[in-house]
Amino acid sequence: MDNTKIGNLIYQLRKEKNMTQLQLAEKLDISDKAVSKWERGLGSPDLSIMPKLSEIFGVDLEKLLTGEMPPKKTVNGNMKRMLFYVCPDCGNMITAMADANISCCGKIMTAIKPQKSDERHKLNVEIVETDYYLTTAHPMEREHHITFVALITADGLIMKKLYPQWDMQARIPFRKHGRLVWHCSKDGLFYMDI
Repeated sequence: MDNTKIGNLIYQLRKEKNMTQLQLAEKLDISDKAVSKWERGLGSPDLSIMPKLSEIFGVDLEKLLTGEMPPKKTVNGNMKRMLFYVCPDCGNMITAMADANISCCGKIMTAIKPQKSDERHKLNVEIVETDYYLTTAHPMEREHHITFVALITADGLIMKKLYPQWDMQARIPFRKHGRLVWHCSKDGLFYMDI
């Protein structure tokens, strides 16, 4: 552990929260002299304090331990480049506009790369009234099914959770242009532009 890096990061995070050394020390039930010592790189927090620091600052524990935070960047990206994360244990679905450190069930997740749909993973799309009506012949069994379908447009996301052992039928409000994205529990993420 690099005391100087950790100390600089603690200083930056404390300033971002508009906290004094004394206020931080009180939250940690330690002296403000200890905080001062860390920030000057003359020592670092005890490992038992690090989880509490992580919670106070709202940052990843690993980032605190390394003393390095990636530079902040504003994302004004295309919604069609949205990233999807699916937990392999519980099936939790998470989306992000840019790379993110996401974990679920104690495991770090990586974004799933979408692939263009093939014949085995094809969705049938009809327009019924004011909706897209989506169906498929894809198996909907507990071990192999479509877990969700989503429509991504320039300014929004509409997502429908699907369940095994139900026919795959979903209605999503019609939009003139967009990208349909769906996730197969065995084969990953697929897309189709409409």
